[in-house]
Amino acid sequence: MTDYLVPLLLFLTAALALRKQENAYGLLLEGAAQGLHILGSILPALILLMTAVYMLRASGAVEIMGTVLSPVFSFFGIPPETALLVLIRPISGSAALAVGAELMAAYGVDSLIGRTAAVMLGSTETTFYTIGVYFGAAGIRKTRYALLAALFADFVGFFMASLTVKLYC
Repeated sequence: MTDYLVPLLLFLTAALALRKQENAYGLLLEGAAQGLHILGSILPALILLMTAVYMLRASGAVEIMGTVLSPVFSFFGIPPETALLVLIRPISGSAALAVGAELMAAYGVDSLIGRTAAVMLGSTETTFYTIGVYFGAAGIRKTRYALLAALFADFVGFFMASLTVKLYC
């Protein structure tokens, strides 16, 4: 069914444009040009973000921060094994999925660590990516308190994920 979704949408768009006697090709070109303009405004922020994530991972800074902050996470009831996931999730979704998969492979999917990692992945956001894309698309340069509020919300999501798994497992 999903294989036919895009051709069906294109056919319906062409049929609707034909019925209204509009230039469907010209409208599609105009939409594509607008999409490229938006991509051009977002692309620098995405390149910067991806470069920063790669540099942090390659330098070992994320692992060092995870080791240093492990006692703080333990204090809040977040399993220390998930410290790397807590640090990488606001930065990169794909890196967080890789860390989550590593945790589940090491500790098991049904373990406390595996379930906590799964709930953390589902209850938090890639904050820096989201702010970079949406604020960049809107042309907003000063994020002010949005970044702090979003990171606080991520921390609450991590804390509540850990608490929820402990209560229901």
